[in-house]
Amino acid sequence: MSMKIVVVGCTHAGTAAITQMARLYPEAAITVYERNDNISFLSCGIALHVAGIVKDAEQLFYASPDQLAALGVTTQMRHDVLAIDTDAKTIEVRNLATGEPFVDTFDKLVMTTGSWPIIPQMEGIGLENIELCKNYQHSQTIIEKAKHAKRIAVIGAGYIGIELVEAFEELGKQVTLIDNMDRVLFKYLDESFTAIVEKQFADKGVTLALGQTVTSFTGEDGRVTRINTTAGEYEADLVVLCIGFRPNTELLKGQVDMLPNGAIIVDSYMRTSKPDIFAAGDSCAVHYNPTGQHAYIPLATNAVRMGTLVARNLMKPTVRYLGTQGTSGIKIYDYNIASTGMTEAAALAAGLNVKNVTIEDNYRPEFMPTYEKVMLKVVYEAEGGRIVGAQILSKVDLTQAINTLSVCIQNEMTMDELSFVDFFFQPHYNKPWNLLNQAGLQAI
Repeated sequence: MSMKIVVVGCTHAGTAAITQMARLYPEAAITVYERNDNISFLSCGIALHVAGIVKDAEQLFYASPDQLAALGVTTQMRHDVLAIDTDAKTIEVRNLATGEPFVDTFDKLVMTTGSWPIIPQMEGIGLENIELCKNYQHSQTIIEKAKHAKRIAVIGAGYIGIELVEAFEELGKQVTLIDNMDRVLFKYLDESFTAIVEKQFADKGVTLALGQTVTSFTGEDGRVTRINTTAGEYEADLVVLCIGFRPNTELLKGQVDMLPNGAIIVDSYMRTSKPDIFAAGDSCAVHYNPTGQHAYIPLATNAVRMGTLVARNLMKPTVRYLGTQGTSGIKIYDYNIASTGMTEAAALAAGLNVKNVTIEDNYRPEFMPTYEKVMLKVVYEAEGGRIVGAQILSKVDLTQAINTLSVCIQNEMTMDELSFVDFFFQPHYNKPWNLLNQAGLQAI
């Protein structure tokens, strides 16, 4: 009898787990159940598609059911998992094409059910032209509806919301951005950085409705026409909700340990609190290195790493997860921006005693024909100088510096150590004291 592996949800994490398991365990019988008819859509590419930079949304899929079938994986598309019994190791499934329910069994279960956008329950939420932004169908709907819309409102000033605002503005739309925090990208950047982003949007004529919460939507003939908030009202004929994500983990509720928001808690080998039940990606909490706590950080990077680790650790604990810093980057108009770990605001909110260094400098020597400004901020613990976060912004792409600082945080390095790391100097690229060295040297 070969081992039976069942994967629920062909997300980024699911696809990574499946391809690796097919390679590592050629004898195993692997079945994946997916309720959609497509898999592994890169939602981080939706704004690029809306803006017309990626012409064909088909290119945003990085795997197909056929590719998985070619690996010998039983790929059950349009199958909805109704219930799971982790003790009996059974799974109840409905074939959505025929309506037939059936029961399958497993030796190992991999939960990669991903996340779904948070939909606020309020008056008018069911009106037409209020759209979500997550999957392939959403991207097609948004593009189609944006063609006919004059005023578009985006609710939520995280990465996806911000990128859509830029895309819509460049398509010549009147755009309103609404968020309940008093600044954009609140989770990723501190105020000196977000102020620059907000100025870019204001200069382009985008209405920034910050520090206010949507209370209801008003419509005519069943279509949305107005958004009401705690501070005013805004006209819109298309609304895109980008409020954040919630893990899809109802199936395991009460069976494995979870965070209050339903994110499954896994150990460093991707094991849940139940033997033979593994989880990865947006359905999970991750170990967040800056605090040492479990946190919910739904990112494609975390998902593919965790999915790959499920495969490596399926039979026995082999490769540990190193945790995450929540490292991410974004391009907004002319600015290249990236961040890792905690902002100063987040560190203070978490009760850490932190200091910070902010460097504003030209990124390379002034004797070069051109040079651009760069702003780098590093946040570190007052006692001992352990680095907990960093942010960078420049018209030149210096975002790789944040990947370097992500490694520093992961390895619990201090500002003193950062001062003297061996970084190269070459006038085309930087100054004799590398920017990161400078940050270390300026910390006292």
